[in-house]
Amino acid sequence: MHLMLILGAIALAILSRLIAKHRSVAPAHRWTAALGPFLFAPLLLLCTVVAVFCMGREGHMLGLSVGSLGWVLAVGSLTLAGGMLLRLGRQVGRLRRTLQTLPFVETHGLAARLLDTPALFAAQVGFWQPELVVSRGLLETLSAEQVTAVLAHEQAHTHYRDTFWFFWLGWLRGLTAWLPHTEALWQELLRLRELRADRWAAQHVDPLLLAESLVQVVRSPLTEVDFPCAAFGEATSPCRLAERIEALLPDAEGNLASFPERDRLPWLWLLASGLPLCTLLIHH
Repeated sequence: MHLMLILGAIALAILSRLIAKHRSVAPAHRWTAALGPFLFAPLLLLCTVVAVFCMGREGHMLGLSVGSLGWVLAVGSLTLAGGMLLRLGRQVGRLRRTLQTLPFVETHGLAARLLDTPALFAAQVGFWQPELVVSRGLLETLSAEQVTAVLAHEQAHTHYRDTFWFFWLGWLRGLTAWLPHTEALWQELLRLRELRADRWAAQHVDPLLLAESLVQVVRSPLTEVDFPCAAFGEATSPCRLAERIEALLPDAEGNLASFPERDRLPWLWLLASGLPLCTLLIHH
């Protein structure tokens, strides 16, 4: 019975991704359309294996013996998930220790770590309280106004705690990389994250100046980034860059394009993913 629960959860997770991929989405609901399906599948599987683990090897459900194969599979899945989380945590810990070796620099009233490279780079690096990292090339190449615009974007990542939330989302991404459309949903979340930071920064600096700075940073990116961060020039495919710039260009009335906001629907996805825990009530 336990094995049937796990296989049923896998089938439902795959089905949810396939349905979400082929569903048309209004621009105002892009956050929900990406975040809901992205979270539902891994959380459904995690809740299922947690429920099976809590039930143990013995007992009955609906008059059927549960068996031990499903329980062993649940233990293996939880061990794998815990191992991946531990690896990500150690990676963040090593990264923070590396940051401690970089010199401090104060720029535009903000304390930052200075990366000695001619490439243009600015990012928030860390976990709950990330540190700002800027490159020498960024400070030397961009004008003072452009640097201010870039730093405003990075402050937006701090405002939204993007490094914290995307740490956990990245963990779920690794757990379900084998599910369909995981990478597509992940890239959409990254795109929305940068659009949101651009919008927040545009409330504090000139949007056109921010767009101009983005183009310059993309022309000379830091290509050796292999650590988790929220960087100004991140995710810069031509179509994604064009979308970010277009979102920063005001219309004829001087207003920026509307930005998709999150609504309450993702909470319904979260509640649905926790339903496997209810099977504990029928286990004897």
